[in-house]
Amino acid sequence: MKVAFYTNEYPPYTYGGAGVAVEYLTRELSKLMDVEVRCFGDQRLRKPHLEVTGYKPWDRLAKGAHKGFDKALEAVSINLEFCKNNTADIVHCHTWYTNLGGFFTKILHKIPFVMTTHSLEPLRPWKREQLGNAYDLSRWIEKNAIQAADAVIAVSQEMKKDILSCYDIPPGKVRVIHNGIDLKEFQKSRAVKARRSWGVDLKTPYVLFVGRITRQKGIIHLVNALRRIEASAQVVLCAGAPDTKEIAREMAEKVRGIQRARKNVVWIDKMVPKDEVIELYSNAAVFCCPSIYEPFGIINIEAMACSTAVVASAVGGIKEVVVPGETGLLVPFAARKDGTYEPKDPAKYSRDLADALNRLLADPALRRRFSEKGRKRVEDHFSWESVAKKTYALYRSLIKK
Repeated sequence: MKVAFYTNEYPPYTYGGAGVAVEYLTRELSKLMDVEVRCFGDQRLRKPHLEVTGYKPWDRLAKGAHKGFDKALEAVSINLEFCKNNTADIVHCHTWYTNLGGFFTKILHKIPFVMTTHSLEPLRPWKREQLGNAYDLSRWIEKNAIQAADAVIAVSQEMKKDILSCYDIPPGKVRVIHNGIDLKEFQKSRAVKARRSWGVDLKTPYVLFVGRITRQKGIIHLVNALRRIEASAQVVLCAGAPDTKEIAREMAEKVRGIQRARKNVVWIDKMVPKDEVIELYSNAAVFCCPSIYEPFGIINIEAMACSTAVVASAVGGIKEVVVPGETGLLVPFAARKDGTYEPKDPAKYSRDLADALNRLLADPALRRRFSEKGRKRVEDHFSWESVAKKTYALYRSLIKK
């Protein structure tokens, strides 16, 4: 049996959870079957049972396009390249960027079409800032793909609820398979090189954020909370890849303002290599995930695997990962009713984040307990080997059908 993966992200061009999931899932699946990855980029990789090929967009397609249209049109061009030939028994797509290719492959090559929903376009209204009217195109692509797919993988039970609330499809078509973690790779590190290079004081506890600069990740709300966080603690913001120039400018202005008030805020404004992220996770006093929308939240299990206590917003799949009072603290999140997913009371949400972080900063014994139980929970429930076996079983059932 052979599967073809269609994905926007694949190393070395990974910037979000979907890319992380594809990297590790294809590696584990290649131990069970043949895997071909078609991705955006210039990658070329040939290993036993794993083949990776990067595709570039058509040069002239997006030239002169309106703001935001270029990215969407380039994605469409790559999708057309993806589906023009096929030797796989099943096609598996990740994010709206590749759903059109999966849909066409199902029609042209008469094979089952699986898609994993790492997020849902109707629940990410801030994407209009990035894509303009092309956001309506991304929504249309996702809607048609979900309706056409033979199976839709939801990365959490909460995600399954969201899918069924947004789209009229049979509940039985949606399968919940959580994401996972490489437990050998993500474990506590005592390295100091990365922290020294970024100017982090090795003797002072720090709060850590890791993620993209996007509305979804809630980083602006954490930045707004920094003035209330214990003054003696450091804050390390490992945040890059802004969605738009506007949010990049807003982030820079807010962080500069905070840094004038407190000198112990370190902003690493880029996506850093994996070994550096593991070092940052491993030595943080507390990891903070302030997301306002998070179908799963791989970053939380990465932090827990590195034996770090977590403070996270009580949204989406995070509630299936972080056990409050056992592996971390969950901060209540009430969204506005206008469909923006922004907090109903932003000032209160920032205060609540600060209060939870301060509670853990003041209690080393509680942090140790959370860190030990967090590692144990990840070991017991979130392995890529298990994810691959469940995915493989789904493929077999669809092909047999």
